[in-house]
Amino acid sequence: MKNILKQIFFFSFFFLMISCDNSSKENTDFTTLFEKSNGTETPEYKDVITYYKKLSEAYNQISLFSFGQTDSGEPLHLAVYNSEGIFNVDEIKNSLKNRILINNGIHPGESDGIDASMMLLRDIVQNDSLQEKYKNSIICVIPVYNIGGSLNRNSHSRANQNGPKEYGFRGNARNYDLNRDFIKQDTKNAAAFAAIFHAVNPDVFVDNHVSNGADYQYAITHLFTQHNKLGGNLGMFLQNEMQSQIEESLEKKDIIITPYVNVWGTTPEAGFSQFFDSPRYSTGYTTLFNTLGLMVETHMLKPYKIRVEQTYELLFSVFDVTEEKSKKIKELRLNASDKILAKKTYPIQFKVDKEAYRDLSFKGYEGEIIDSKVTNGKRLFYDRNKPFEKVVKYYDEFVATKEITIPKAYILQQGWHNVIDRLKNNHIEFTRFKKDTIITVEVNHIKDFKTSKTPYEGHYLHSKTTVTSTLAKINFKKGDIYIDTNQNGVRYLIETLEAAATDSFFNWNFFDTVLQKKEGYSAYVFEDVAAQILAEKPAIKKAFENKLTSDEDFAKNPRMQLDFIYKNSPYYEDAHLRLPVFKIF
Repeated sequence: MKNILKQIFFFSFFFLMISCDNSSKENTDFTTLFEKSNGTETPEYKDVITYYKKLSEAYNQISLFSFGQTDSGEPLHLAVYNSEGIFNVDEIKNSLKNRILINNGIHPGESDGIDASMMLLRDIVQNDSLQEKYKNSIICVIPVYNIGGSLNRNSHSRANQNGPKEYGFRGNARNYDLNRDFIKQDTKNAAAFAAIFHAVNPDVFVDNHVSNGADYQYAITHLFTQHNKLGGNLGMFLQNEMQSQIEESLEKKDIIITPYVNVWGTTPEAGFSQFFDSPRYSTGYTTLFNTLGLMVETHMLKPYKIRVEQTYELLFSVFDVTEEKSKKIKELRLNASDKILAKKTYPIQFKVDKEAYRDLSFKGYEGEIIDSKVTNGKRLFYDRNKPFEKVVKYYDEFVATKEITIPKAYILQQGWHNVIDRLKNNHIEFTRFKKDTIITVEVNHIKDFKTSKTPYEGHYLHSKTTVTSTLAKINFKKGDIYIDTNQNGVRYLIETLEAAATDSFFNWNFFDTVLQKKEGYSAYVFEDVAAQILAEKPAIKKAFENKLTSDEDFAKNPRMQLDFIYKNSPYYEDAHLRLPVFKIF
């Protein structure tokens, strides 16, 4: 009798739990503010997170995790859909399923992806056929990346944008543009993003944006990571298969799409080039770990409702293509780093190939220069009563202008802790010297560079950097770090540690202290020392005399002459202009 009562109690409790679970789903209204407002409003940050919390409580297939802290003081959240649920975030990166990461609200005034993703995850868990369709996918969503900007809510900072009624601000809590911060990681947001990215190890990454550089008929455009920069078989797959299949999928939904219209202050009819997403940008960063990246750029002049709906449909098209090409994508990613290392060289600078373009059928509006009604100048005017479809030149081929030979390893002196922190954030493997060790290495000195005269994202950015290389025996100290390039993060290493690379740590000012001499000389004392050096060092004397005869400015400048002798003497400090990154081949 007792056993029967126990069984009755157990089954009653079990059905009560199921009933409560179903009741929770039925009683919770998952209609979004976007839908309730007929596509005119987007929710506040706190309401977005509450929505995902309730969704995860109602459906076991949805999990909500938090990572680190952002500059706003709030953690960065990650909502995850998996048909079997995810209970530990470490389960994701090793899963054999398709792994897709969607980033929203990097610029909170561009909130299209925030609303599209809320509806998207809800619709999947509430639709059995969609759950079956995406049972082999893990869909990860960052609800709002720029939390500080989202909390800075207003109605006017997007002067040209057609909705929503209120939105967040582009700058984060410290006024950084987060889509310039992925390499330098000045913000806590970027460090938290790196934690999410490496926890997910996505096969495909989508970053949702809104843009306006011209007026045209499209409500949505795509900005795939530049395929030559991605390189190899991955780059060819992105360019020749993935992009075209997503375009075809949207066309079947009666959605027209074109490459991101990369023009400013002029019309697209003259042709335009693909935007080059260097590693400071989201998709440029994710490329460094062989992830297929796509920035979605809806057109800010189109109604908000249409923009969100088309973002929603594009995300499903991305899922479908990823599902269809799953095996190929995983194979290409798995072999990408080995193929990079096998090539022995790696491109670190690119330019548009002006000789190579493809004909792009473009749907735009006639543009003309007319008199301004506000100023006493001229203005560009697009006439929406004059739509057209014309063939324009689209330049999406880039060629390498500088390559480096991939070293066997880099050595970084241990004092550069801000660099080491970023290596750790990005799961770069390294070891430390267990004792002082003398090794013959390639030493790089800064030869030349240009520096921006205006601040840019908290820095005075360097560019056009060149280096000189020599071999030398260096005494490395116990604790200095040895970084083997034979690892999945090889591209990250090259792009950050090679000073001439576009977004290198040098160009972002991490090594600026080596640019300043810490010691010097008084000319009235060093004159006698210099005379002795010339008398005792015939090689220095010969180089000095050659420069006197070959360089007119040098011959007229006694200070330059004395400085030449000083810089070629043992008194000149080794650290000046010498990068703390050394190479072993």
